[in-house]
Amino acid sequence: MIRSLVVACASVCLAGPSLAADPQLSTARSRDSVPGLKDSVELVRDKFGLVHIYAKNDHDLFFAQGYSAARDRLFQLEIWRRQAMGETAEILGARGVTRDVGARLLRFRGDMAAELAHYHPRGAAIVNAFVDGVNAYITRTEREPRLLPIEFAVLGIKPGRWSPEVVVSRHNGLYGNLTREVRNARLVHVLGPETAANLLNLHPGNPSLEPNPKVDLGQLPPDVLDLYQAYRAPVVFEPEDVVEQYRARSVAAAKTEPAEILEGSNNWVIAPERSFTGSAIMANDPHRAVGVPSLRYWVHLVAPEWNVIGGGEPALPGVSVGHNARGAWGFTIFPMDQEDLFVLETDPADPTRYRANGRWERMRQIEETIKIKDREPAVVRLHFSRFGPVLKHDAAAHRAYALKAVWHEVGTAPYLASLRIDQAPSWDAFREACRWFLAPDENMVWADRAGQIGWQVVGRAPIRQGYNGLLPAPGDGTFDWKGTLDPARLPSLLNPPQGWFATANQDNLPRGYPFAVGYEWTDPYRFSRIEEVLAAGRKVTLADMIALQQDYVSIPARALCAILLRSRPIQDPLKDVRARLAKWDGALTADSPEAALYVSWEHEVRQAVWRLIVHPQAREILPWRSLSVQVVIQALETPDGRFGADPIAARDLLLHAALGQAVKNLRERMAPAGEPWPYGHTRFKHVFFKHPLSDAVEPRLRARLELGPLPRGGSAHTVNATSDSDNQTAGASFRIIADTGDWDRSLGTNTPGQSGDPASPHYRDLFEPWTRGDYFPIFFSRAKVDSVAESVVQLAP
Repeated sequence: MIRSLVVACASVCLAGPSLAADPQLSTARSRDSVPGLKDSVELVRDKFGLVHIYAKNDHDLFFAQGYSAARDRLFQLEIWRRQAMGETAEILGARGVTRDVGARLLRFRGDMAAELAHYHPRGAAIVNAFVDGVNAYITRTEREPRLLPIEFAVLGIKPGRWSPEVVVSRHNGLYGNLTREVRNARLVHVLGPETAANLLNLHPGNPSLEPNPKVDLGQLPPDVLDLYQAYRAPVVFEPEDVVEQYRARSVAAAKTEPAEILEGSNNWVIAPERSFTGSAIMANDPHRAVGVPSLRYWVHLVAPEWNVIGGGEPALPGVSVGHNARGAWGFTIFPMDQEDLFVLETDPADPTRYRANGRWERMRQIEETIKIKDREPAVVRLHFSRFGPVLKHDAAAHRAYALKAVWHEVGTAPYLASLRIDQAPSWDAFREACRWFLAPDENMVWADRAGQIGWQVVGRAPIRQGYNGLLPAPGDGTFDWKGTLDPARLPSLLNPPQGWFATANQDNLPRGYPFAVGYEWTDPYRFSRIEEVLAAGRKVTLADMIALQQDYVSIPARALCAILLRSRPIQDPLKDVRARLAKWDGALTADSPEAALYVSWEHEVRQAVWRLIVHPQAREILPWRSLSVQVVIQALETPDGRFGADPIAARDLLLHAALGQAVKNLRERMAPAGEPWPYGHTRFKHVFFKHPLSDAVEPRLRARLELGPLPRGGSAHTVNATSDSDNQTAGASFRIIADTGDWDRSLGTNTPGQSGDPASPHYRDLFEPWTRGDYFPIFFSRAKVDSVAESVVQLAP
């Protein structure tokens, strides 16, 4: 069932009484002098923490956006800058060196003029204005150190100056093909191509995992991805990084839980004839790591030729997902394969030379100096091949390993091409803007005031010949990419006959699509639930859209429970447990004891099937949580010889043994809480946000930085995706529901707040409402914005 909601006539669920519009709201007003502006700018912060920027020209608009982002998220921006430029060892010491080497090896080193011009006809001016705005606020903190968030004092550092190179950094991109390619290689080496393919759920078609005879998969060094992974990993601090007065005296027993990487999201568009209001609707909830501060930053940008509101990463100018005055758009990852690992044969006499096209080619070399806290600087030598950066040299085997990635090409900074979409007035203009959006690969959806709805895949897809990109390839010149696919050939659809369209990272390639763009997709369960609701045929309201974004119905639960109920009962003590699951509606709500029972059982079933079908030598390569739930369910629906001489009986025994173990585990886990055992509980499903400094600082400060725990529901496979771990580490922090008929009826969420400064009232004000599934209005008209204005800052040149 869809989560029950009681919604007022306006079909809006406000985030609790404290966030309701107050007619007596007093607006604080102030004036700041900011060198670098051409004219005055207004920053109107509303009661929900959103900043609405009103400027008189492009330059001032994006200057003020950078200034506002720095005002709210300065520590987050400082860590972003250090990750982008490879300067974390200055604060992490030796622990940061590998990360910094990776950052400098993998950063964009192309033509900056062409790069900035790609994102918008005035791209260079926009990015430079944004950077100048960030730096203007940093200059202000030098005059007024009290403005610095406490994290700077804790680490004993000052914020560094920004440059356009920081904005175009690729470290924030949702790329992961390389990691999976190496995983595939190791699985094939252990299991062989056919068995590995059966575990990996690759489609469409039946792509081969037969390795190239020129590549010895057993020779892949265990650390071949160290630089690549270090470059992308979140920064987490330890006590030795912190100034003495703030330092934790002992390291907490529970270290920061690593975030699950959910290359997920949901979006859908509704045609006017399917909408209760008679206007098109766009809904989007991108899934990323959740934590403090939020990855997303809401902003409203208004100037001549600009009127756009929505969310994006605070380090980027413009709006990545949202709406302008004419249309709304959103995205989900379209799992395109944009990376390859090439294996180079190196010259035994000179490892900086490698064989390509029958001759030796020399790697390009660059020296970099990395500053290290409390140590002498380190000089490192970076190597680059015709494919791209060299990740690893194996001198003993006379091999080197190079990364070929589309994101080293001009125009592939994540999300920055949204600047063109921000001004799109129509479907045709939107599609044209999408041609420039090369990374990451996305399912873009569109809905506009003219009643048009559509879908457009974006991204740069390599054209491969002789191999499919699922395994490392020889770097001898035989398998060089043959260019990239023309964006006009990517899938697209306008005004589907059913009156709606949705994506959730499932395999949605049109039947017979002639180009091989990728084979690794998310299990289809979130999409199946969205389809079930939207295909019901009735007209939908904004309340329905809220309910669907917050939906906790588990399609895997339905499938697994159905198999259990068809199985032959073996243990009488489990009769009552089976009966409870038989009556359950499959919703993983926080207050449901049946949800707690089911999830505990599902995890036992998945582990049992994993032990059955994954060879012991491959289990470290493919942990049980990484085995597709669809593969598990298919194995249980049609049990084969892997289960034993009597597969059905063995399958039934497995299900009941897992159920017995689940009950035992749940009793041990939840006994102190007393019965009934709800799923949403600090001992089971919950959300607890740890700050990057959590494990490094003393308890009183730690308590100021952290949020939660609070109960949660859901799983990685519910529409409201809350990850597979007990503590939600990934999912949708930012959500938008855009009503094209009246933009002031649009709704959104964010968590834990718009500000990253623990001293701000907007640091945590959206956290509890978010856990309850509450939304706030995203006002667009000036009159509505003024009605909920909390403060107005006049920026003057």
